[in-house]
Amino acid sequence: MKTKNIMIVGVGGQGTLLASKLLGKILLTKGYDVKVSEVHGMSQRGGSVVTYVRYGDKVYSPVIDKGEADVILSFELLEAARWIEYLAEGGTVITNTQQTNPMPVITGAATYPENLDDKIKALGVKAECFDALSLANEAGSSKAVNLVLLGKLSNHFDFTEDEWMTAIETSVPPKFLEINKKAFLLGKNA
Repeated sequence: MKTKNIMIVGVGGQGTLLASKLLGKILLTKGYDVKVSEVHGMSQRGGSVVTYVRYGDKVYSPVIDKGEADVILSFELLEAARWIEYLAEGGTVITNTQQTNPMPVITGAATYPENLDDKIKALGVKAECFDALSLANEAGSSKAVNLVLLGKLSNHFDFTEDEWMTAIETSVPPKFLEINKKAFLLGKNA
């Protein structure tokens, strides 16, 4: 099979690394060769975080170049727009419509761009924009946005719900398990 590429983008502290770990785990259990590469940047200070997940019969490099991402899974609108040039022709952007102000906006040096979801769609790409934060809150924790987004992403795979739940059970601490499972299902059905 041709190597598939998924970029997971967000802001430090949003759970992008757990999402990539969980996705990598389920892909490995399905027998794929998987490479995951994390770029932390200034993540500790609310900066951009990018994770590359590549899978297929044989994957030689963990890096995704511009125009190669089959899916961009974005935890925040501005991050979706920032990385859109990495999307392959025919690719899909799945993004939370949440807006997290970067430091230039916080300090007043810039303003957050308006109508980013409409601007992304206007580029002619497949875009699934939805309020993952509200669904995470409905599940019981604003920190479950990552599982809501993974739930939405799961619709692009032919893995069973039980396979996803097993991956969640082996990746999430037991005390947060029910919230994360609920978040995943809310995202899947969004």
